[in-house]
Amino acid sequence: MLPMLQFNLRTFTIPRALLTGVFLVCANTHAAEVNYPTRPVRMLVGFTPGGTSDVVARIMSKKLTEAWGQQFVVDNRAGAAGILAAEITARAVPDGHTLFFVSSSFSMQPSATPNLPYDIQRDFTPITLAVSSPYVLVLHPAVEARSVKELIALAKAKPGQLASATAGPGSAIQGTAELFNTMAGVNILLVPYKGAVGITDLIAGQVQTTFAGFVQTMSHVRGGRLRAIAVTSAQRSALVPDLPTVAEAGVPGYEVTVWYGLVAPAKLPRAIVDKLHGGFVKTMQTPDIRQNFTDLGVDAVGNTPEQFVTVIRADADKWMRLAKSQKRQ
Repeated sequence: MLPMLQFNLRTFTIPRALLTGVFLVCANTHAAEVNYPTRPVRMLVGFTPGGTSDVVARIMSKKLTEAWGQQFVVDNRAGAAGILAAEITARAVPDGHTLFFVSSSFSMQPSATPNLPYDIQRDFTPITLAVSSPYVLVLHPAVEARSVKELIALAKAKPGQLASATAGPGSAIQGTAELFNTMAGVNILLVPYKGAVGITDLIAGQVQTTFAGFVQTMSHVRGGRLRAIAVTSAQRSALVPDLPTVAEAGVPGYEVTVWYGLVAPAKLPRAIVDKLHGGFVKTMQTPDIRQNFTDLGVDAVGNTPEQFVTVIRADADKWMRLAKSQKRQ
């Protein structure tokens, strides 16, 4: 049997300099995390002003500024379907003062863009999935289709003659339209646009259709400038209960739910992750914010960082499978 080692606590001492250094390091680290934010926070958005991600980010940044006494500033860095903003975030110092309000296009980028300058699962810290929403499938009123089945029939009768506005390769709208083409067996031309120009051209009749959020479409639908024929979610939306889903209207199994959430650079300290998550979720639960979200046609989610990781991975796998199936065709 090995002899038992014993320490005499009365005689065993730690050098004072070492003890003081350890205390100061721990205290400073703790203070930096607890006192976050200590200066203005930049919240990047990968698209031009006016879209759903921009509007939700501005609503949240205003409330967080009021709650925490530091400015949360929305910084629109449009380019390459959000890749520019994502790269800036991935390279930023992980101290919580650079954040990225992402959309579903974040999880589509690996399947649409080879050689991304970052890895969506390695180079970011997910905070929370903030809100989700279906897209609305809308047409120019001159299009001779009033349902999904009629649109499919028209597209098959005129292959390549119908055009759909998108936000470019790697964007959520592009992926949604590509999935529709694949599952419906049609060839609707996908035309990339920057910002809200696609909606403007759709209203002008330069393109015939698009998938877009409620905030971009429903005022035009109510004004007769666009015709809505379906939503992309698995169930009908409470905001437009008379609109069928794409799945029930002619493309069984079709479903796209668009989401928007908050991420930070990788290796963000857990204490800052928890504070950001708690502040974001608490803010989303206030009555005025929930009403704002209802007006936008989005549903508040506020899941945990771990749940958001799962959503990003599952979505990335879904779009990667679509990309591989298209290559085999």
